[in-house]
Amino acid sequence: MRWFRELSRDEKGGTLIEYGLILALIFVVMMVAVHALSIQVVGTINHVKNEVVNASDL
Repeated sequence: MRWFRELSRDEKGGTLIEYGLILALIFVVMMVAVHALSIQVVGTINHVKNEVVNASDL
């Protein structure tokens, strides 16, 4: 328990935690952006596929 009290009073790790939170936030934003982009790419590929299939039916 003494170790935990000393750790809670130590302010050196605060900066590390802040950087970790910023990094986590950047990671989440990047994952959302990649997911949104992948939805657009899949939609475009499906559209092109449908156009090719429809053109070959003529």
